[in-house]
Amino acid sequence: MKNHARLTLHCPDRPGLVAELSSLLHERKYNITALDQFATEPQEGHFFLRIEFQGPEAGVHRDELAQLLAVKAKEFRAEEWNLRFVENRRKMVILASRTEHAPLELLWRWKNGELDADLKMVISNHRVLEPLVESMGVPFVHVPVTKETKPESERQILECIGDDVDLVVLARYMQILSDDFVRHFPNRMINIHHSFLPAFIGANPYGRAFERGVKIIGATAHYVTKDLDEGPIIEQGVARVTHRDSTSELKRRGTMIEREVLARAVEWHLEDRILVNGNKTVVFS
Repeated sequence: MKNHARLTLHCPDRPGLVAELSSLLHERKYNITALDQFATEPQEGHFFLRIEFQGPEAGVHRDELAQLLAVKAKEFRAEEWNLRFVENRRKMVILASRTEHAPLELLWRWKNGELDADLKMVISNHRVLEPLVESMGVPFVHVPVTKETKPESERQILECIGDDVDLVVLARYMQILSDDFVRHFPNRMINIHHSFLPAFIGANPYGRAFERGVKIIGATAHYVTKDLDEGPIIEQGVARVTHRDSTSELKRRGTMIEREVLARAVEWHLEDRILVNGNKTVVFS
């Protein structure tokens, strides 16, 4: 995998973009193994591209390739582009509270090699998950949060995370983060919430949904922005329910959906499958 790379690109659309990039890679003996593209309009829209490719030897033409792609990106008037060799694994941190299902799903998948990341630590405002996290060989950091200490707690968390983290996952971290905290991780922080929002904001959403007789439950994973739960949506999942389902059954099924939806969103981010277009995403899943 040392010669395996991914290129993502977002730029104004025009004819010949794929041909130019394919030729550039071919001339340097890289073989394209996967290619996904999308244009928002038949002509003069936004163009999105994801290419996976492999070279003949590790390290061959890497610096030259990066320079040539930078020139192409400027020529294409790219709004965003990224070249990453897969051996450079993304660094990830999980933030959690008391709830187990979301963080443990990620930990289990990471432990089994399904999430291609270096998991630096789990940070939590409670110690409930500490034994489970440490049993998997992952560092656990306890940063308690109160209304009075919240700014200092956020400062401590930022110090723990550091400057080289590629993804922060809010795995049911039950704290509203400040705008100052969020701005450190543009399109690099993923949250999960039940899809009753905003209809069932607040405590006990499944109980309130039961009282209203909902027929669909679900969950939404999205990037975090300064606007609460309004960032670009990455993935969603739903299940139909009936009058026969109790509040506890709604919650049980809802947490299962949350686990799956969050895990897919994290996996796609780590595999460079998500490109942001304003407040929307293009996901090459």
